[in-house]
Amino acid sequence: MKPALEATGLGVRYRRAWALRDCSLSLPAGRVAALVGPNGAGKTTLMHAAVGLLRPALGGVRVAGEVAFVAQDKPLYDGFTVAEMLTFGRRMNRHWDDAAARDRLAALGIPLDRKAGRLSGGQQAQVAVTLALASRPDLLVLDEPLANLDPLARHDVMRSIMAEVAGRELTVLLSSHVVSDLEETCDWLIVLNGGSLQVSGDIEDLLDGHFVLTGPEEASTAGTHVVTASRTGRQVSLLVRGALPPDPRWQARRPGLGELVMGYLRSPESAALPGLAGVRA
Repeated sequence: MKPALEATGLGVRYRRAWALRDCSLSLPAGRVAALVGPNGAGKTTLMHAAVGLLRPALGGVRVAGEVAFVAQDKPLYDGFTVAEMLTFGRRMNRHWDDAAARDRLAALGIPLDRKAGRLSGGQQAQVAVTLALASRPDLLVLDEPLANLDPLARHDVMRSIMAEVAGRELTVLLSSHVVSDLEETCDWLIVLNGGSLQVSGDIEDLLDGHFVLTGPEEASTAGTHVVTASRTGRQVSLLVRGALPPDPRWQARRPGLGELVMGYLRSPESAALPGLAGVRA
């Protein structure tokens, strides 16, 4: 099966600064991928390159099948009713499932005669996602779809997206600053930091391949790779990758997703990347 998204040596430059540099990744079809990183890391740039909104300076990116994109500001015409937005979507897309869109909005309790500008933030997000889904994409790209939503609205939007994923073959790439929103929904992790790719892989495999170690500062870390370290007095806490060190003074446990992400973001020089066998030059 072809990857849903494949980037090889991708580089994007804005004037004199590189927004992305030497980015190579392969996202398997059918996955729900979390794209995380600090502001300015290159997340939106990667998404824009994937959906064809900008041309890379180096390398390339390929998408298998049709792609739909929802930008961070969830662009809707405020003066259009929801029904008029559906009509607009139908006329602008080659593939369109109007019945599914109307059924989805009805299930969400969003009236078709309400103007988009009069909807709540959560309802606007749901309409934007509905328009994207109605185009029957193979890859759904969501740039901060939960931004500026309250916790209940965030939960409702994510739950509805996951229902669509479960109902048909669909790959999702979504960015978010709130890792807790991703823990129960995403099964693939991509971490960008400073325009470079740090992490890309199956979340369970990544968590299984890392440990949080706690012990005295003088304990040996021989035989393992330290991603990041923090110290409190004579105690040290480490995020490590690979085999456990033989020193028995360490207490080890599996990290949480948030700990894994923050560990790499605090250590930009570290990386946990596969061999990228699926990425072809």
